[in-house]
Amino acid sequence: MQKILVSRCLLGHRVRYDGGAHGPFDLLQQWLDEGRVVALCPEVAGGLPTPRPPAEIPGGRGSAVLDGQLPVLTIDGEDVTAAFVDGAEQALALVREHGIALALLKARSPSCGNLENYDGSFSGARVAGEGVTAALLKRAGVKVFNEEQLLEMAQALAELDAG
Repeated sequence: MQKILVSRCLLGHRVRYDGGAHGPFDLLQQWLDEGRVVALCPEVAGGLPTPRPPAEIPGGRGSAVLDGQLPVLTIDGEDVTAAFVDGAEQALALVREHGIALALLKARSPSCGNLENYDGSFSGARVAGEGVTAALLKRAGVKVFNEEQLLEMAQALAELDAG
């Protein structure tokens, strides 16, 4: 049975930067019941507390963070790049350990966003880009979805199960 990596906040775990959570989602509950879910919050895994100051990537590109070209900064200007990279590496280790090909990560997160991200100005402005964890997983060949793409993820999972 194909396992999937899921952001803990999407499972109702209160690990978001503001101490909040998202979900639960019926489909995620089904996957949990089936034993498919490997849950991780990369930011908490990387050593950041909950709650924590919001963080953004200038330009919104997690791949540039991985390449050492951009930092991840909190609203207070603290560089939290190392924690974000460490959390991403832990996510990749779980992917390898469990043979995971699909991930469901939190949209627009500086760790987990897969299509767009905030631009680093803390103004709510969005840009095309991805979070640090999403970028690392994509580089490893993992298909990354967000909670607004649950149906597409379900289809991809069904295709993998069908072999």
